[in-house]
Amino acid sequence: MSGDIGGRLQRLLLLLLLVVAISLHTIAGLADDPPKSKNVVNAEVNTYNSGTTTRPEVLFVCVVLAGVVLLAVFLFKLWQKKKREEQHARLLRLFEEDDDLEVELGLRD
Repeated sequence: MSGDIGGRLQRLLLLLLLVVAISLHTIAGLADDPPKSKNVVNAEVNTYNSGTTTRPEVLFVCVVLAGVVLLAVFLFKLWQKKKREEQHARLLRLFEEDDDLEVELGLRD
């Protein structure tokens, strides 16, 4: 079962990387565009500044990224807690079985 949780965590981190990569390419200005002449670039800058805003997009990407990171940390802590509980249960079972063995061997009444 602990392997299943580790696999889920790995898939979640892979999904996180995919979301970050896609979101970085969707933000205007970060995409690779071939260089253009000065007049065309100036016209595009004026159009770009008046028509669209990137602050909400960047803020949205940051909020989503922070949410995914918090979710990954929460799942990792949950996985650690489950693993710790399983190890504690194994330890308790180990000592229970030792008591039964001592009684069966006649070492203890």
